[in-house]
Amino acid sequence: MFCKESPSLQTLSTTHSTASQSNIAQTGKLLKEKVQKIKVKGFLTAEEGTLLESLSWSRPLDVITDIRGRSLLVELVSAETDTRTIMEKDPVEDYVQRVWFESRNEKYKCVFDMPEDFGTVGAIRVQNQHRREMFIKEMELELPSGSVTFTCNSWVTPKSVDPTKRIFFSNKSYLPWTTPEPLKKLRKEELETLQGNNREGVGEFAKYERVYDYDVYNDVGDPEKDEKLSRPVMGGLSHPYPRRCKTGRKPCDKDPSSEKRKGEFYVPRDEEFSTTKNIAFTGKAVLAALPAVFPQIEAALLDPNLPFPHFKSIEDLFEVGIDIPKEAGLLPMIPKLIKVVAEAPNNLLQFDPPILLNKDRFSWIRDDEFARQTLAGLNPYSIQLVREWPLKSKLDPAVYGDPKSLITRDIVEKEIRGVMSVDAALTNKRLFMLDYHDLLLPYVNKVRELDDTTLYASRTLFFLSDDSTLRPVAIELTRPQDVNRRQWRQVFTPGYDATSCWLWKLAKTHAVAHDAGYHQLISHWLRTHCCMEPYIIAANRQLSAMHPIYRLLHPHFRYTMEINARARQSLINAGGIIETCFWPGKYSLELSSDVYAKLWRFDREGLPADLISRGMAVEDEAAEHGLRLTIPDYPFANDGLMLWDALKEWITEYVKHYYPDVAMIMLDDELQAWWNEVRNIGHGDKKDEPWWPVLRTQDDLIGVVTTIAWVASGHHAAVNFGQYGYGGYFPNRPTTTRIRMPVEEPTEEELKEFYEEPEKVLLKTFPSQKQATQLMVTLDLLSTHSPDEEYLGKEPESSWANDPVIFDAYKRFKGRLQHLEEVIDERNVNVSLKNRAGAGVVKYELLRPLPKPGVTGMGVPYSVSI
Repeated sequence: MFCKESPSLQTLSTTHSTASQSNIAQTGKLLKEKVQKIKVKGFLTAEEGTLLESLSWSRPLDVITDIRGRSLLVELVSAETDTRTIMEKDPVEDYVQRVWFESRNEKYKCVFDMPEDFGTVGAIRVQNQHRREMFIKEMELELPSGSVTFTCNSWVTPKSVDPTKRIFFSNKSYLPWTTPEPLKKLRKEELETLQGNNREGVGEFAKYERVYDYDVYNDVGDPEKDEKLSRPVMGGLSHPYPRRCKTGRKPCDKDPSSEKRKGEFYVPRDEEFSTTKNIAFTGKAVLAALPAVFPQIEAALLDPNLPFPHFKSIEDLFEVGIDIPKEAGLLPMIPKLIKVVAEAPNNLLQFDPPILLNKDRFSWIRDDEFARQTLAGLNPYSIQLVREWPLKSKLDPAVYGDPKSLITRDIVEKEIRGVMSVDAALTNKRLFMLDYHDLLLPYVNKVRELDDTTLYASRTLFFLSDDSTLRPVAIELTRPQDVNRRQWRQVFTPGYDATSCWLWKLAKTHAVAHDAGYHQLISHWLRTHCCMEPYIIAANRQLSAMHPIYRLLHPHFRYTMEINARARQSLINAGGIIETCFWPGKYSLELSSDVYAKLWRFDREGLPADLISRGMAVEDEAAEHGLRLTIPDYPFANDGLMLWDALKEWITEYVKHYYPDVAMIMLDDELQAWWNEVRNIGHGDKKDEPWWPVLRTQDDLIGVVTTIAWVASGHHAAVNFGQYGYGGYFPNRPTTTRIRMPVEEPTEEELKEFYEEPEKVLLKTFPSQKQATQLMVTLDLLSTHSPDEEYLGKEPESSWANDPVIFDAYKRFKGRLQHLEEVIDERNVNVSLKNRAGAGVVKYELLRPLPKPGVTGMGVPYSVSI
């Protein structure tokens, strides 16, 4: 038996263990003291903040800090464990000293006393000693084994605001289980920061924070300013919608379901525009200034809310301009392609003619151009094959009236001049349609209650000719029944006399306006801007910055969250530009929610699946790209499939390099967490849909990543950068219609005006002077490439260049894009391709990878950045 005073076995064991650890630590310390030290130089490149920050009171103090050599504290973290102590190696640190300053770039130097057995430097930690934030571009270390680069491209907050040291990893990518042991903790810490786990308290996020979280679209309405500006929340059972970035702002007092709109709209600091982009005319300052610029333009118009009196007055916008009072002050912020003549007595606002007007000023009138633009214009995403006959609505006839279309066999066969029967046309895939009937019919009566606008549901039918061009056959316009009136509908066809010709022009105006609204709200806003944001939030929350898939996708995420925040602030908000200038008015986001709920499917967002779903292509292994197009000369699809294949081949090589074994996909916890969060939270209103891909194999991952990359690059470029080219001359693409067709239950006065002055009726149908000029300014802004834009295939990401295998794959990708440019240039001079070449025809260059300066309608950026 032990004596009462004797220590227990456990106590003896603990004492022995503690002594052992102490001995190991002491031994380690002695060994470290004997290790030789080497001098390692480091060069850090940074950028000043905004001009206002550089002129602020803190700037002189920061200069003193630079002189004292205390600008930034940098720590080097080894990626290797100390073999003697089985512990992480102590970091080495130094303060950087500024060595030169050029333009906005500052370069700093530091010299580290590094143990010669320190090993690979896997990460750096940076602490900003300045009183202003700094944009750290990169750090390069000159090691005996060669240089190592840390690409940062991040804002670092002053120590006085946030004392936490910022973590940056080297350009070597690691999957979670291949991460060196000393870096695993840092990898986890950085993700927790981005998830907001370490954030103290609650409330609105501060500008310097880097928290990625989700919220519904409850900040587009402004009930505190005006009850008329209340809008339903987008996101949830009533109005399914993707999630947007959380801001943490307080709820409105008048409507707790809505969020206050006061001040800047938060996005994580590194998602904001660069200083270069901010200063440029496509920066957020311009977008924010538009609501202030518009009243000044309006004041300069004689009748801003009235129609243009004649077509000459529309052409004068490009040839004469509008006099704007000099005291307006904001005009220099308007995009460069709107000419501001400062030396004139007044500022002269003169629009540059869009390319459509320069090529052929009368093309917009012709039916062939109307049809051509469905394949090679601003919205090539809506044209679809007719697969069933007769055409019939799927809506409840008790609510909306007779579902059968009035477009009959006789009408079709008459218009195609007996070339073939309707049955033969269906069998041979010759009938195509823009079908906005069932989508718009529930909105017609609601929109008609709004001021100065009207709406129909529409079907537009086309016949495919032997030369691969489309010919418009008929347009059906429908007004549903309501408690006071029966359903009204009528079919219009290309006219052969004066009256029918004018009615056809008016019907086309309504049909094109429907396409313009669908383009802006669905093909553009919903499917690219809005649906991309959840992928970005989830990636930053669940994929480490050193994860190879994060590094593959990151260029496709650039600026998207920022431009979306600006859109919520000035474009899609209640009373904003979209609601003011497009026919859905205050129902704009509600309409996009309906489409998201009924039609949006991730598995159809890739180009091949989209084409197949619309009947525009069928799978064919013998055909190029594995698809046979239903319309051979379909410029968007012809060029798009080459771009899709280039992206997919590059992504395939990249994925299979990092995941050579299929089992690795399921073992990657970060990857699985990212995709689960995209589905269950970011797109949570559709989480139970059976069509979501599951990440089990390399092909699953390749498909998901290629789809996201395509939506951010090719899809967005195709629907964005041609906006001014095709919509700048608004008669070609009116965004709203303001009066009914003159044959819809007309009064005597309305009929008389139509018969005596049909041109006047057409002008009254178009957007007003105010709407048109606001729209032209906005489209010019949205169509312009930023000076710091990053284009597909132009420059590789640093992490790609760091790995020889990946860099070789990237060079092959770049070569495929160069070949695509050559093919596009050849196609655009081949006059047998009538949908993209010919007398006065606008070339199809929207998917040509690299741009020329200005609003060119070409150039494919990596990301949705404007």
